[in-house]
Parts: sequence; structure tokens; C-alpha cells
Amino acid sequence: MGDVLNGEASNSDEKGLRLQVYLAHAGAASRRAAEALIVAGRVQVNGAAITALGSKVFPGDTVLLDGKPVQAESKLRYFALHKPAGYICSSADPQGRPLALKLLPPNITERLYNVGRLDFLSSGLIFFTNDGDFAARLGHPSSGLEKEYLVEATGPIPDQTIEAFTRGITIEGVSYQAKEAERTGRKSLRVVLIEGKNREIRRVFSHFHLHPQRLCRIRIGPVLLGDLPEGASRLLTEKELEELHGNRH
Repeated sequence: MGDVLNGEASNSDEKGLRLQVYLAHAGAASRRAAEALIVAGRVQVNGAAITALGSKVFPGDTVLLDGKPVQAESKLRYFALHKPAGYICSSADPQGRPLALKLLPPNITERLYNVGRLDFLSSGLIFFTNDGDFAARLGHPSSGLEKEYLVEATGPIPDQTIEAFTRGITIEGVSYQAKEAERTGRKSLRVVLIEGKNREIRRVFSHFHLHPQRLCRIRIGPVLLGDLPEGASRLLTEKELEELHGNRH
């Protein structure tokens, strides 16, 4: 939290900053993804393509990614957004659908991107940041980060659906399993996922010929959606960030 010039980046004047760290601080990619970009020859420093992972960047150096300038962010940002249904989690959309990114405060100068996704029809809590390492760590299944959802179906949800989801089910070769799936009504569930595979809840519901009428994420780890209005955002608190960095949930 705070400026990237604290900690590892603070010695860049004397020792330089590893290129993959520089790219992560710039919000271009996580360190692991930045390493792949470097090896692929997509990064240039002072006009020369760099493919060696031990390369350093010094003050005054010009860094390009795919020919476009990259600058390390001086301030790391962490936002929680209540995404409404009908918005897409992407930096651009060829179909012209509304971008969740555009709901963030317009005076933010840093280039932010979403941590994980919520599909177009789903609503609820999602994070935006310019911290590549933070995004990669939270997005990786090994983080063990819980994500909690409220789901309302168009029809009654059979007990066998809940039992199969919590026990584990394989659909078209992909395994799905909820950490918790608790009935909250005849047509509604509270679901807690850990890995959160792409459209997991919708795929399991579809397998049982069910259709979610409303799917809302209400929690990511220690961070609650609470009473944050649809379309509104807020900064994550220092306490929330400490807990997320520690992955204690």
C-alpha cells in the first residue's frame, strides 16, 4: 500500500529495478506474466529488445511494451466496485457494451484493471487496481480466497443440485465444487467458491436445467459488498488490504 517507491523500488536510483518488477509496478502485467512478455521479445528498453530476465531499468530509461511507452505508477490504487448487471469486465469491448471500468471515479489518472471477472449478466463486488502482483496473487487458485454469491433461480432448486455442487460434479470434463451451498429459499442459494472457474455457478445450474435470474457476488475474502450502491465504488481500507495481502480468508 502506498507509493511503489517504498521498499523494493526505493533503491532503483543506485541498483536499478528488475524489468519484470518495473512492468508490474506500471500495471502492465503481474511479475510472472511480465517475464513471459520479456522472453517473447515484446519489451524494449532504450530502443533495444530485451529478452533476459535479469535486465535492470534505471531512472531515465525508456521502456516500451509492444511499441507503447510504459511508466511505473507512482501510486498504487485499490478500488471495490459494485458492478451492475449489464456491464462487462474488460478494458474495451468490440460490441460496444458498457464497461465496468467506466464506473470508477473519472479523476483517476492511473490505468486500472479488474481483478478476476464477473460475467456480463452478474452483479456485485469486484476489485480494480494498478498493482499487477496484487491482481495476480488474488486471481490465482492457490490464494484460497473465498468468494460468496447470492443466487436466485427462475424456478425451484432441487436438493440434488445443492448436494452435487457441494460434493463435486464434473461437467464436460471440468470439475466444479462449491465450498458451501446453502439454501436461502425455495428458489435461492448462498454459494461460496474458492477457485471460481469461469461461469461456474451458471454452468452447474444449466446442467440441472436451472437458470439464474439474479447472481450477485457479496464478498471477496474479508471484503463485503455491504450497502455499496450499484454502480458505486470505494477505496479498499488499509485493514482490508492487509488481510488480502496476507490471504487470511
